[in-house]
Amino acid sequence: MILYIHGFASCGAGNKVQFLWQHFGEAQVISPDLPVAPVEAISYLEAIINEKPVKLLIGSSLGGYYADYLGSRYGIPAVLINPSTRPFETLRNYIGTNTNWCSGEPFEWKPGYCDALESIYREAPASDENYLVLLQSADEVLDYRLAETRYQHHKVIVEQGGNHRFENLGDYLSVIDEFINAS
Repeated sequence: MILYIHGFASCGAGNKVQFLWQHFGEAQVISPDLPVAPVEAISYLEAIINEKPVKLLIGSSLGGYYADYLGSRYGIPAVLINPSTRPFETLRNYIGTNTNWCSGEPFEWKPGYCDALESIYREAPASDENYLVLLQSADEVLDYRLAETRYQHHKVIVEQGGNHRFENLGDYLSVIDEFINAS
């Protein structure tokens, strides 16, 4: 079972999930819409991990941050796609009303949410943790070099160009297959 964790202001049915469903089958990929509040999102994800045989986490942006935390806590390999390394800093710019990109619905991002994200921050993952990190150098939201440095002891692939949405995830499904088989 694969648990896909979406990013900030996104949902569990975005374009990356479509690639994963087509490749692995919808029954093999759990992709929930997460609560906005980080404490609630983590609790929700932990409940899934405790109920289902999750063998791989895949997280994008803020979801990559969550996948890093949960991968370490539960010993689950993770694929991190343009992961946020310090969302408690970058998401301070979004405090207030935002719009969910999937539903168009407004939601509130509160200052306490950044504090909650900072409370689960940890130093760079140990080399015995199992991460595949997919980065695109033209990410317009996050500096890919921060993730490249943070995960330097893991398998890191930097594609030149691209964007924060990593719209060509389909090109990397064979790399994800190799990662799964090696884990």
